[in-house]
Amino acid sequence: MTKGFIRYQIKNGVEYAAINKAKRIGGRKINEVEWLGRVIDKEKGIYQSRERGTFTFSFESGVTEMSLVRNEKLILEFGDSYLLHEILARSGFLSLIREVFEEQADVLLSLVFYKTLLGGANRYAKNWWDGSYGRILFPNARLASQRISEAYRLFGDERLQRRFFSKYLAYISPKSKSKSKSKSRNGLLIDSTGLPNDISIPITAIKNHNGTVSNEAKLILVLERKGGMPIYFRYAAGNIVDVSTLESTIAEVRAYDIEVGHAIIDAGYFSEKNIRAMHASKISFILRMPANRKLYKDLVGAHKSTLESAEHLVKYGDRFVYIKRVAINLYGHKCYAYVAKDINRSHDETKRYILENYDNKDITPEEMDAAIQSKGLFVLVSSQRVESRNILPLYYQRTAIEQVFDISKHNADLLPLRVHSEDAFRGHLLLSFITSVAYLIVNKALKGSNVCAQGAWRILRNLRCKVFDDSFIVQEADKQMNDIAKHVKISFPVKQSL
Repeated sequence: MTKGFIRYQIKNGVEYAAINKAKRIGGRKINEVEWLGRVIDKEKGIYQSRERGTFTFSFESGVTEMSLVRNEKLILEFGDSYLLHEILARSGFLSLIREVFEEQADVLLSLVFYKTLLGGANRYAKNWWDGSYGRILFPNARLASQRISEAYRLFGDERLQRRFFSKYLAYISPKSKSKSKSKSRNGLLIDSTGLPNDISIPITAIKNHNGTVSNEAKLILVLERKGGMPIYFRYAAGNIVDVSTLESTIAEVRAYDIEVGHAIIDAGYFSEKNIRAMHASKISFILRMPANRKLYKDLVGAHKSTLESAEHLVKYGDRFVYIKRVAINLYGHKCYAYVAKDINRSHDETKRYILENYDNKDITPEEMDAAIQSKGLFVLVSSQRVESRNILPLYYQRTAIEQVFDISKHNADLLPLRVHSEDAFRGHLLLSFITSVAYLIVNKALKGSNVCAQGAWRILRNLRCKVFDDSFIVQEADKQMNDIAKHVKISFPVKQSL
């Protein structure tokens, strides 16, 4: 009895295949048709479709994904994947991922490697996997578009995300082995960024930023202050202001048993409620005071005439800044304000302002004088007394979080968003977070060398391996490749069994 037959047809010069099965319905014989997709190899029964990717089909075995079949490619890109794998394995991060994601680990790690090493739309992840050492490292990865979409929704599961952060926070901030019962208190950097998108989900909201209106969600990121590694992320609707998110962000971090001792945050979080809450929780802080606050105007008005004195001059990198420390009462608590004027910034902002407004007849000379005198001014607030020469190095540690946002957007495919549900959105954020962590781990390992992670990928991508039936042989590395390997203390194998 026949099980059916495969019908082939050519459209626009491309051969396609469909399964035809005979059925009887109501006494009538009909053919049931199921499209297989594009024909890759008719003799071997290999086909390709958007939903399944590349796969084999036979009436005896049904559909089998190509990841379960020996791939025909005999030469693979090796060096970049090998370096990333070895560094992540040595750091312990790789085993953490496998422990948390279990049978889905190969899919997640394949996507992390693809986004870290190459980047781009997920529909090309399978092409990268087919031609790279990742195919050997992660043999159980299912990277057809439909499977990736399913994986994103799985990664967005709240229980899985809590399991990840529970393990990850213990990894990034291990408990002290001291017998003392007092918990160590962590310093945090907290900031947010908008994620423009037109996805029809509850967290997409209209945001007006300096007159530019867009649909977006808000990503809130928490970093450790000393090491600069990401600790945690959460998200909110795009129209929720930063000032409303601080308490919930700290509360969520604390829910994972991370004690918060110090926070460095930007002006968007400055509010009486947040400052009182940090004092109540015994969290010391440094933050910038918004220029539209009455206290800011009072402080600048009272001290700008005595600010530009040599006794207040400090050097920060190649910049010189006047900084005057003033004790203040801030919502019932003693704090310290640092009234400051950046000489270089004042010059640049003044020049730009004059160029834009010199011929503006609507501005009076008095208004122009007032505007020029405000250029380069800013006020920082600290809950603890800090020497003026140390306040800028402390506050500008927060640039680390801006660098991580930049890595997330340009090296971890945070943008553009290509998901269509909140679960998939959450999964996308987690994948971008993990990819950013992997990138930073490699960058730290390469510190002191002549290359960053991006440079290392480009150099090592040219190191290839030849695949045989039961082993692969790595081709000879050049001097640049060997210098990278020597710096991170790894060696390239010559031959390795499959």
